[in-house]
Order: sequence, then C-alpha cells, then structure tokens
Amino acid sequence: MNRGVKFLLGSLCFVFILGMFVFSNCTKKGDVKEKNELEIAIWGNIKEVIIIEESIKLFNEKYPDIIVTISHSPQGQGYIDRILTRAASGSMPDIMFCEVNFIDKFIEKDMLMDISGLLAKDRSITEKDYFPQIISRFKKGEKLYGLPRDVAPFACIFYNKNLFDQAGVPYPKDSWSMAQFLETAKKLTKISKSGIVNQYGFYGWAWQNFVYSFGGKIVDNVHEPRKCLLNQANAIKGLEFYRDLIYKYKVMPSPSSVETGYNEMFMTGRIAMYGSGIWDTPVLRDTKDFKWDVAMFPKGPGGRRGFATGGSGYAISKSAKNLEMAYELLKVISGEYGQKKLAEAGLAQPALKKLAYGPLWAGDKVNPPVNKGMLNEAVEYIIFNPFIANWSEVEQKIIYPRIDLIVRNQINTKKAMDEIAKEIDQELQK
Repeated sequence: MNRGVKFLLGSLCFVFILGMFVFSNCTKKGDVKEKNELEIAIWGNIKEVIIIEESIKLFNEKYPDIIVTISHSPQGQGYIDRILTRAASGSMPDIMFCEVNFIDKFIEKDMLMDISGLLAKDRSITEKDYFPQIISRFKKGEKLYGLPRDVAPFACIFYNKNLFDQAGVPYPKDSWSMAQFLETAKKLTKISKSGIVNQYGFYGWAWQNFVYSFGGKIVDNVHEPRKCLLNQANAIKGLEFYRDLIYKYKVMPSPSSVETGYNEMFMTGRIAMYGSGIWDTPVLRDTKDFKWDVAMFPKGPGGRRGFATGGSGYAISKSAKNLEMAYELLKVISGEYGQKKLAEAGLAQPALKKLAYGPLWAGDKVNPPVNKGMLNEAVEYIIFNPFIANWSEVEQKIIYPRIDLIVRNQINTKKAMDEIAKEIDQELQK
C-alpha cells in the first residue's frame, strides 16, 4: 500500500472517530437536557395555576437544575383530547393532571406509570396517608397510577343564613332527613298570589345523589360494571323525587324558568339552598351581601347516604425521561404544600387525611364555610362513576339527554330509565 493511500485511510479513520466522538457527545448533552426538563400538563383556573407555580418553586429549592414547564389547557374535554392526541403522537408530558372521572381512560390506553414500587420504597409518604376511597380510584389491581391531591363529594348544601333568619327557619344539620330537607325547602319558597315563584327553596344538579340516597345504583359494580341498574325501583324513586321538587312541590326551578346561572341565583337571594361541591367556595367568599354555610346532603329513606364525587391528582406518563425527578415533583404538587394551598383558598378538600382533619380544613372556623369539615364524613359515602374508559361518552350520549327530558317533565321516568339501561347494557357488552 503506497503512502498516499495510507494517508487517505488514516485521515478517513480520524474523521470517523472524531465524528463518532462529536455525535456521542451531542447525544449525551441532549440526554442531559431532556433529563433536566420536566413538563406538567394541567387544567384549572388562575388560582390553581399560581399554586402549581409556587409548588414548582418549592421543588426547585431542592432541585435547582431541573427546569419545569407548565402546559395549561382549557378545562374538560379540551384537555382530555389534547392529552390523547399527544399520546398518539408520542409527545406526552412527564406529569399530567388526572380527574377521577377520566383517569380510567388514560389507564386503559397504557399511558401512565405504575408508581406502586416507588411509593413502597418511600419513607416520606404511604397510601395510608390518603383517604382510602380517593386513592382507590388511582389504582387498578395492585398497580398505583398517581397520587391524589383532593377529593370532592357532591355533598354540599350551601345555604343562605339571611334567608333562613328572615323565614324563621332553623339552619340545616348534617343529620337531617330527606323529609326535613323538603319541609325546609317549602318554607323557604316564596310564591306570589299570581303563582310566580320569587324565591326557590333549593336547586341541585347532582341527580345521582337522589338515586343513591333512595337506595338505587347506576351499575351493578363500579369497578367491573356488567349491568345498568338505573331502571330499578329505588333508582326511579330517587329520580321521581328529584323531578317532583320542580313540578309537584315547586321548590326548585325548572330549566325553562332560569334566566341566569343557578349559582348566580343563589348569590342574588333567589335560591335559599344550593347543592354543589366545595369548589364554589372561593366565589362565595368574595360576596359580602349575606352570610352562608354548608350542610351535608340529607339522608334518604331509611337513613341511606350516597354521593357522586369528583376528585383529582397527578400521574407520571410512561414516557417520562427522568422518573426519579418526576416522582419527586409529583410528591410536591400532590403533597402537603399543594394541598394546603388549595385548602386555604377553599378550592378543594385535601386528600391527605391529616390535612383534612387539621387546622386548615376541619379546624378552620374562621373562613367560610365553617362546616366544611363535614366533608370528611361525606367521603365515606362517595360513589365513583363506573370504571370504564368511555363512561364520559356514555353519559353525554345516553344518560344526560334523558335526564334533561325528565327535569323538563317531557318523558316518563320509568320509560327513560328503561331506554338508558338497555343502551348502557349494550355498551358494557362491547
């Protein structure tokens, strides 16, 4: 081999080795950059975003080299669709907000990391620190797919103390019955001589509570639903009572009689009692026009209780590049700091039991509602939506249109529930 050829081969070899070195070095730098960055996908109002930002600052005090970015989406289906689209394109955020009524969709699509092993090794926190009801929603079998930050029973009856005082009606107690609730609503309803209702005793949107309180069920088994039970006698009784609040007892406004939102009607004194969740607290705290508090949704016949519920937390995606740091950040935003901030704002009931029973929640008798601690008992009676990935679509397509017809008094309740049960059973068999 002549000298020129040797020189050429040597040069090529040197260029190849140099190129491999540069490529390897760039790859390592890229890996470091990716591992030093975490993205959180969330929804929520501005107060919740601020709480997340403050939680990130706390995290960065311990891990200053980790860059955390927030991806904020509109609440509801817009957020879910965006996450599913990103999952399909392989560009998942590292951590994502998960509400209890759609986490099953993410689990079914195998998008979330099982963190049960990480939590088992963690000495700073255990599953037992949380309300068992809410953490169960983040599990499937023995696998744990996130940490809850709050639990949200639809168990609040907000009531206007001024209207109660004017009518000489005692404030409701958590132990009240459905009969006492109805009698109270009647006393707080004001109807003019011409038949116009100037003040309603009650409004509530959580029709599920009436089904559960009358001993009914939506499905046979929430975790593995096989049959819809909304057409059973007790469920129908609960729904008929709910409808009768409008048309028989005339204590609740019909959809056609509402000109503004129901919460606006409560804040302007047109509704004396308003059934909802604790998340309405921040808006009500801003009003100085009347005094108010909350009582637990009443017991049904035979002392039965049952509440539909929300709740939320955060999960790590399967594509997270730095699992260790993602887990540490998860604990901050789902842990004590974030939950304390939510509790202080009145936005959410803590999922951590020690906080829920502590001075910032049950022990807080200064910031309204004074009786918010009753939600700790209400958690014992929460009933989640059926754990199937397309349940939200089932609600939108099958259930809600019929419920709307019932509250408009345009369909027989038994007929509507028979139709619902038949169609849902078909969905469950798929």
